[in-house]
Amino acid sequence: MSKKKLLVATGGGDCPGLNAVIRAIVKSADRNGEWEVYGSMEAFNGVLEDPPEIVHLDNDRVQGIHVKGGTIIKTTNKGNPLNYPIQKENGETEHIDLSDKLIERIYNMGFEAVINIGGDGSQKISKALFDKGLNIVGVPKTIDNDLSSTDLTFGFSTAVQIATDSFDKLVTTASSHNRVMILEVMGRNAGWIALHTAIAGGAELCLIPEVPFKLETIANVIESRYDEGTGFVNIVIAEGAQMDGKLVGRKEEGDENIKLGGVGNALRFALEDYGVKHDIRVAVLGHIQRGGSPIAFDRILASAFGVRAFELVRDGKYGHMVNYKNNLVSYTTLADATSSYNFVEVNNYLINTAKSIGLSFGVK
Repeated sequence: MSKKKLLVATGGGDCPGLNAVIRAIVKSADRNGEWEVYGSMEAFNGVLEDPPEIVHLDNDRVQGIHVKGGTIIKTTNKGNPLNYPIQKENGETEHIDLSDKLIERIYNMGFEAVINIGGDGSQKISKALFDKGLNIVGVPKTIDNDLSSTDLTFGFSTAVQIATDSFDKLVTTASSHNRVMILEVMGRNAGWIALHTAIAGGAELCLIPEVPFKLETIANVIESRYDEGTGFVNIVIAEGAQMDGKLVGRKEEGDENIKLGGVGNALRFALEDYGVKHDIRVAVLGHIQRGGSPIAFDRILASAFGVRAFELVRDGKYGHMVNYKNNLVSYTTLADATSSYNFVEVNNYLINTAKSIGLSFGVK
């Protein structure tokens, strides 16, 4: 008796814990005995390639991968099948909808179901493909923690740990040189990484997209530290924080989203122009936050997500995404999962925690 075929894809940016999810899916399917698992290389690009780039995922292939960063089936943020980039003969890029072709190919290759591991953008793709008739289940993956239907996404805690370790090292440099140190962290339009890092590291200032800041207030906080004789300041700023109401970054051809980055240096130059005379330095963590081995918590969460995702496939509960709510691994509909963005609310307990321990958000 032939086994049912399950296809797994990882989309968007790489993230610590992706391999742990893949491993858990494969092991769960193997113990079930009725399914065999395959991976689509570079998200859904593997299905759309000619010939398709599909790999068989068995126990030997996933052995020990849960401790490794990245994803063994690769990933991309330039493979949206609903807006797929096609290179024309004149060198220009045209974007077309290949979702119907994708679904047809998946079923023609004998796959009965798909597990799509990815963040906000990837799960919106999952929702659209489900609406078009694809048997699909989502797994929330993002270091940004910006999916509102789950308390945590795997990869976030590892990113915070990396950022906090880096911040701790900057504190000693700031103290030794009497400097203002600015640490720029990822997070896109959500300030979760910055907020957690600032509290964990003991920053003086935390600048996030959800709380508009004033240059005058930041300068006053800096001067007050020197006036009190402390002589150094540590600032955490999220890449999506806005300078003068604008995001800092650039948009390149083929990218659906602006490539954020540079707000730390923009803040430095703005403070210098404002008249802050103290030595200001900037550290941009960038993709360091995305790489390396996942911490224990993310390995466990990712493994639990992989097991739950396979159970949803086994039980035919398509159109859902695994989630983590109130210390339980459960699931929600893809519609609910993508209905709203997980911003840091101004009444969040961590905002109050930060303010109560003297951390400034740069507002009056």
